[in-house]
Amino acid sequence: MRSSPAPVWIVAGAPGAGKTTVADLLRTGLDPRPALLDKDVLFAGFVTEVQDAHGRSRGEREGPWYDEHVKIHEYTGMTRAAAQIRASGCPVMLVAPFTTQIRDPDRWYAWIADLGGPPVELVWVSLAPDLLRRRLEERGSPLDTGKLADWETFVERMQPTTPPPVPHHRIDTSGSMDAVRRQISALTSPARDTDTCR
Repeated sequence: MRSSPAPVWIVAGAPGAGKTTVADLLRTGLDPRPALLDKDVLFAGFVTEVQDAHGRSRGEREGPWYDEHVKIHEYTGMTRAAAQIRASGCPVMLVAPFTTQIRDPDRWYAWIADLGGPPVELVWVSLAPDLLRRRLEERGSPLDTGKLADWETFVERMQPTTPPPVPHHRIDTSGSMDAVRRQISALTSPARDTDTCR
């Protein structure tokens, strides 16, 4: 009989930093492979409906209004689903920015409790602002218009190179794909380190 819930992996970081790529590579190195809950896959239609109903731009994906009317429901849904899935013995991986949760230690530990308790592993995806802007421009998504239009506010909010003040594993996506794979391989190896920033 399992004495504790199955593990939760949190892949967090700024939009465009490479969370989806990191999550895909990380899942292939884990055994058992966790169920994947990606915010954009789960809630894309819901977000569009809410924005249209409120007359908001579809490119508005950050900020106070989005947090109050959309993000709270996205993250609450992901949290409850993850707690339910892992309680049955299946590990879970959550993919989203999770900016507020990872930047405030009190919120972080409260969130761990909402997820069903430890073990919860945070994988923080880091990328320099200039490279982040280039990637957002290159992918040309209409969902990024708000971020690019108010770039300084977006960077200040995301802090894409400032480590979160909670235990985490850092993956730097500024280099080659081979470099990213090496970091993930080190993370999934039996002997690995966790960065703890106090």
